This record gives sequence, structure tokens and C-alpha cells, in this order.
Amino acid sequence: MSKVQQGRKDYLMIFEPESALLVGVEIPSPGQIPIEESLEELKRLAHTAGTSVVGELIQKRSKPDQKYFIGSGKVEELKALIASSNANLVIFDIFLSPSQDRNLEEALGVKVIDRTELILDIFAQHAKSREGKLQVELAQSSFIVSRLTGHGSMMSRLGGGVGTRGPGETKLEYDRRKVRKRISELKKEIEKIREERSLRREKRKKSHLKLAALVGYTNSGKSTLLNALSKSDVLAYDKLFATLDPTIRRVHLPNKKVLLLTDTVGFIAKLPHQLIAAFRATLEEVSEADFLLHVVDASHPYFRDQITAVYSVLEELNSAAKPIITVFNKIDRLGKKLPPELLEKYKPAVAISAYYGTGLEELMDLLGG
Repeated sequence: MSKVQQGRKDYLMIFEPESALLVGVEIPSPGQIPIEESLEELKRLAHTAGTSVVGELIQKRSKPDQKYFIGSGKVEELKALIASSNANLVIFDIFLSPSQDRNLEEALGVKVIDRTELILDIFAQHAKSREGKLQVELAQSSFIVSRLTGHGSMMSRLGGGVGTRGPGETKLEYDRRKVRKRISELKKEIEKIREERSLRREKRKKSHLKLAALVGYTNSGKSTLLNALSKSDVLAYDKLFATLDPTIRRVHLPNKKVLLLTDTVGFIAKLPHQLIAAFRATLEEVSEADFLLHVVDASHPYFRDQITAVYSVLEELNSAAKPIITVFNKIDRLGKKLPPELLEKYKPAVAISAYYGTGLEELMDLLGG
């Protein structure tokens, strides 16, 4: 529900609840997460954004269709699914070009968004601090400016719902020039934050306290681990992208030393480049850390693929060569012991349950070593 002011009158616009169809396209590529797992993750993203999922469609292709990404036959199949399920939103689990997005909306008669727009929408909902909101707006504006040319439907998305929330909601009516001007302003504001962070880091270095950064796939339990190690109460939710703003806490180690531990935004497969660019000021905490704690949800059926996705982002941040302690979390959900060869492969590594406190003593010893 949203209030729109027209003259002296206030009108309440009640938005129709969104029901989404998910579309996955499997195109052979090395290191690709299985399409079923990727769609399951997309479903969780949709739920996190507040959208119900009423069906899904998968197509295997050797390469994308230039007009629709999926084939014209699948477009007709999708139209039939929309009619039978009363869906009013289609979410693609890939990046659509502006022309593909426009062609699909014209063919299907409903709003079409891709994985990038969905993640941006979630970030818009979860950003709480001024810094977080600035970074989300920069990411949204960068995405919008790439789609303004010839995208009439983008201009009409002021009715609310997934893909229109957050700072980008008030920027959609701007033309390319105005959006670029706003992007320039946002970059300057974020640069100031970056400089402030740099000064704080210099002060920390003078104190000779080591800094460790928690990294990992979204929902791997980083915030829960931060709370367990620092005995603090950072909000921790069982949902994707619960943490956007970096949080630093002191951890008192068994050897009487103090370690600074910072939580960061969770990574995800197919992480939009706009987000990596926009959140670079925050992710510099990863680049500046003395070492990393890579938190892995050991109970996840595709945790090995998630490890690969995390290392891919670390490579992009030029941080993959840093010392890394791998923390296999949520072993309480396994029902069996973690294979010893896995701990050996990612050595130094430890198996824990941050929620129940299992294995934390061993982890603290590693941190103090």
C-alpha cells in the first residue's frame, strides 16, 4: 500500500498481491550451479521480497534466444501458465537485456524482472543505515540508466511491487542525463564514507588490533557466529541478505588478545556487478582485513557450489589470496560428522554450530594462533 498525493487530496493505492512464475534457463557452462538449485534459491529470493511463487518453467538451451532469451515456443507455454495460474509477475533467473525484457513484457502482458532486479529490490527493503541506502540507490540507478533507452515499460513501473521499491522508485521518471547526475552525486557521497572508513582503519592499525572479516554465502550464519564469538546481539535472521551494513565487534581470545571481527553482506551466485561496485566501500572491509573467516552452511546440499561462488566474488575483490579459516557451520543439521577429508582440503578449517556453540572453543584457538 502506498500513499500518492495529488493536489490537496491524498489517495490510497492498494496494490494487488504479486504472484510470480519463475523461469530458469540452463545453458552449459563450467562451474554452473544446477538449474534446480538455482531456481530453489530464486524462490527463496522471491519470498524474501514478499512475493508468492505459483509455478516455474525450465528450458535447456545451447545459447540464449536474441529476442526473448527463451524460445518462442516457451514464450507461448509461459503465456498459458500465466493464464492458468493468474500470475502477474514473471521472474527470470538470469540477466535479461533491455530489449529482451521489453519484448517479453509485450508478449506476456505482465511485468517481467530478472534476478538482478529481484536482488536490488531485496537490498532496497533491507538497507537501514544511510550508507546502506546510498549504496543501494547507486546500484539501482546504475541498473536503471542501462535500461532507459527505448524501455517504455521501465517508465511505467510506478505502480509498486517487486522491482520498484527503494530509492529507485522515485528515480524511474528521470531521463538518462538526470540519473547519471544522481549517480555522480551518490559516488561522491560514498567516496566520503570510504575516506571516513579509511581513517578509522588507520586508527585501528595504530592500536595493533588484528581485523578479521566474516565472509560467506548469504544465510550461512555469519551474524549468528559474530554474536556467539563476541557475545553481542546483532540481529540474525534465517533469510537471504539479512545483513547489509557492516558490523564490527571485539572478540576476546583465550590468549588474552583482542580481535576485531566484522560482518559483511552475504555473497550469492550470479551476484549483480552493480552491487559489487556499489558496495565496494563496505566490501573494502574484506580487502583490508588481516584474514578471513569463510562461513559455510555445511548442511546445504550444494555447499560446494556455494564455496565456489564465494571464491569467485573474493577474486573480484582481489582478496582470494588472503589467509582464510574455513568455518563449516550448522553441523547440528547434518545428522552425521563432517568428512575429515573436507576439513583437510580447506585447512585450516573447523566444524561448528554457531547456534548451539559446538566447536567454538576450537575456532577460538585457531583465531588466537
